[in-house]
Amino acid sequence: MWLATLKILRLVNDESRGLSQAAGLIEKMEDFKFVFILKLMIKLLAITNELSHVLQSKDLNIIHAMELVSDVKDQLASMRENGWEALFDETQQFFIAKHIPVPRMDEQIPVRGRSRLDEVTYTKLHFYKVEIFYVAIDKVCVEMKMFDVEKLALLSTIYHADFSNDDRAIIRGQLETYIHHVRIHAAFSTCKDLESLAMKMVETEKNLVFPLVYKLIELALILPVSPAFVERAFLAMKIIKSKLRNKMKNGWFNDLMVCYTERKIFRKLDSDAIVKQFQAMKTRKGHLPKRPRPI
Repeated sequence: MWLATLKILRLVNDESRGLSQAAGLIEKMEDFKFVFILKLMIKLLAITNELSHVLQSKDLNIIHAMELVSDVKDQLASMRENGWEALFDETQQFFIAKHIPVPRMDEQIPVRGRSRLDEVTYTKLHFYKVEIFYVAIDKVCVEMKMFDVEKLALLSTIYHADFSNDDRAIIRGQLETYIHHVRIHAAFSTCKDLESLAMKMVETEKNLVFPLVYKLIELALILPVSPAFVERAFLAMKIIKSKLRNKMKNGWFNDLMVCYTERKIFRKLDSDAIVKQFQAMKTRKGHLPKRPRPI
């Protein structure tokens, strides 16, 4: 979409009557830093794509998620150690193909956060490799480390009545042992969600070996929805309660939210049966018309 985007920006700039942001965007697109970051983000998003889909699914598969976290960490480590040369060469080749001059990488530039008057500099090569490439990968790695036993153990601090102080002291170690155990035993490879995981634990009597972990799974099963589902519900609020429909009462708004967020279920319902039931509740002044049958 590179050439198509530039073409649109040129048209916008030519048709504007005054100063246009399109001209600045063209300059930005043909800047080495922009292209380098674009190429880097494409690679990072490709590595984390499958994990992102799993974490955003309505029924979070904790087994697959933990396996993918480990895989993503390995890929990021490999990219950090061996991916710089390929990424840098790919960016340079892109510039050459688009007839854009490649900047000199040995040129000295001020250190980020310092003035030129400070005379503290490093090369552009150092800037792209250390300040962008390494920093971006390290930030993603930090996010991967956040998805660990600490987050799972946090449930024990939320449910005070279900866990004692002694439980909270040992639950992290039990979680680490359990995660390692699940990954290497084939019996758990068929688990697709938390429900099947809990059933498999009871079947193999692992609920007796890892009682705190099993209690966490029980608590997770009673949670109504996953975080991703909550995010989608908040987005739906903006669609339903717009500027033109901002005075609806909470009852009507809640009913609309349920219909919207669970629309897959409502599509399976028979509309004629709903109309008949509504009509039979009490005497109405008129009768609702039947829905026309699709041709």
